[in-house]
Amino acid sequence: MARSDDCIFCKIGRGDIPSEKLFDDATAFAIRDINPKAPVHLLLIPYAHVEALADATDEQAAAAAHCFEVAPAVARQAGLAAGGYRIVVNQGPDSGQEVPHFHLHVLGGRPLGPMA
Repeated sequence: MARSDDCIFCKIGRGDIPSEKLFDDATAFAIRDINPKAPVHLLLIPYAHVEALADATDEQAAAAAHCFEVAPAVARQAGLAAGGYRIVVNQGPDSGQEVPHFHLHVLGGRPLGPMA
């Protein structure tokens, strides 16, 4: 799967930047967000470098879809299943996306309230 040499998430995936992977199934991995917005704030990231869903190849779209498929297991492993959790995807600069590599935010651990 394509990876970008200058992408921080690709570097983490390759092991160039050390990070504790809380989940890893060779298609996607989960790490803690370094700037958490909730008591539990995980990032679920495909190894495939997917910048924008709108421009994704079939292989990239499948890698992104896989993140949604495994998100419930990642949330359950993090202890979020009973109380519930939020999954957020930002796409593009107007959404607040900071790293141009598709990823899911999995948030929980307290009542999150309505989204603005």
